[in-house]
Amino acid sequence: MSIGFGAFLFSFANLFVFGDIADTSDITGALLGICVGFVFIGIGLSIWWRQDLSFDGSYEPKAVGAPFKNIDIRKVAMWVFLWSEMMIFSSLFSTYIRYRVGLPKCENLYNDLVASGELVSGTAYTCYEPASQLIAASWWHLAPGAINTFALILSSFTVVQALRYAKMPDLDEEVRRKKIYRYLACTTMLACLFLTLKMVEWFIGFNVFGHEIPSLVSEGYTIHAANYQPHWAHGGDFMANIRVSASIFFVTTGTHGIHVLAGVIGLLYLTLKAYRGGFNPDNAVTIEYFGLYWHFVDLVWVLVFPFFYLF
Repeated sequence: MSIGFGAFLFSFANLFVFGDIADTSDITGALLGICVGFVFIGIGLSIWWRQDLSFDGSYEPKAVGAPFKNIDIRKVAMWVFLWSEMMIFSSLFSTYIRYRVGLPKCENLYNDLVASGELVSGTAYTCYEPASQLIAASWWHLAPGAINTFALILSSFTVVQALRYAKMPDLDEEVRRKKIYRYLACTTMLACLFLTLKMVEWFIGFNVFGHEIPSLVSEGYTIHAANYQPHWAHGGDFMANIRVSASIFFVTTGTHGIHVLAGVIGLLYLTLKAYRGGFNPDNAVTIEYFGLYWHFVDLVWVLVFPFFYLF
C-alpha cells in the first residue's frame, strides 16, 4: 500500500504544472502511474481485509523491543501512523500561520491604499483574503461548516458506542451484531454527510428559505484567482491576487477531506464485518484502532474550523 500511495501521489503531482493541468502529451505517464498506484492500493487493501475478516482475536502479535515492548504491534503502528499524520497537518498549519501573518489582509490593504490615495485601478495586489470573508458572511454561509463540525463530533460518539457494545462480555450475539453495525453505519452516514456538504460548499452552493448561497468556486475564490474582486471593495476598482490564501485553504481542507474519505472506506469494511457478526470482545480492538484514527481526524477538524472558517 505504501508503494501504491507513493506512486499515486507522485504521478498525481505530475498532472499539474504551476497549478495548471499539464499538456495532454505530458500526462500519459502520470495517468499510468495513477492507475498503477490504485492497483497496488487495491491489492494491499484486499489482502488486509482478507486477513482481518478471519481475525478472531486469538492471537495479537506484541512488540518485543523497547520502548513498545509487550504492546500490540497494530496499536504501535497506528500511533506511529498518527504521528506522521500530525507532521503533515502541522506543516499545513505552519504554512497558514506564516502567510496569514506575513501577507497583509486584503481589506486592511485596501483601506490603507484608499486612505493614502495610492490605489491604482486595474492593479492586482498580492494579499491574504481568508475564506471566512465569504463563509462567515452570515449564518447561512456558515451552516455547512457548522453542521459538519457537529456531524464529526457526533460520529466520534457513535464509534465509541460501537466499541462499547463490541467489548461487552455478557451480551447476546444478535444484539451485539445489530448494535455494532448500526452505530458504525451511523458513523458512515455522518462522514458521507460531511463530504457532501463539503462539495456543496466548494462547488455547488445552495438555496434555502430564499437565501441564495453561492459556492466558493462560483464566487471566484479559487487557486487561480489572480484578479479577484472582493465583495466588500466599493466601486470594484480593487483587485487582489489571492492564489496563496485560496491554495492554503483548499489544500488544508482538501487534505482533511481525503482523510475523511479514507475513513469512509474503512467504515464500509467495518460495517460489513459487523453486519456479518464478525466482532466480539476478543477482536474488538480493530474498532478501537480505527477509532484512534477517526478521533484524530475529528480533532484536526476542530482546529481547522475556527482557523479557516471563523478567523
